Amino acid sequence: QVQLVESGGGLVQPGGSLRLSCVASGTLFSIHHVAWYRQAPGKQRELVATIRSNGKTNYADFVKGRFTISRDNAKNTGYLQMDSLKPEDTAVYYCHIEHIVTQRTYWGQGTQVTVSS
Repeated sequence: QVQLVESGGGLVQPGGSLRLSCVASGTLFSIHHVAWYRQAPGKQRELVATIRSNGKTNYADFVKGRFTISRDNAKNTGYLQMDSLKPEDTAVYYCHIEHIVTQRTYWGQGTQVTVSS
């Protein structure tokens, strides 16, 4: 029984920062790749950033230089640090993990990020 619980979303002004957290339970976080996705109303869900089990990171072009993905395996937690936020970053942000061997995946419930003045 795997569960991902996200937190850290909210309302922020353009140029501001938020840090999202994703806490996994029921499985060993360290043997999963982690990704953050986002979905704005009426749009497809899109990949924001990934961090592999070995720590290698990748970012979508639209967040490169502004967002940082990280993980703390001892806390079973993934993070997305979001800086220099723009109104177009407004979306529901979802945590996603994938088992490195079985490729089984799990989704978090999503957390709302709203960037507005």
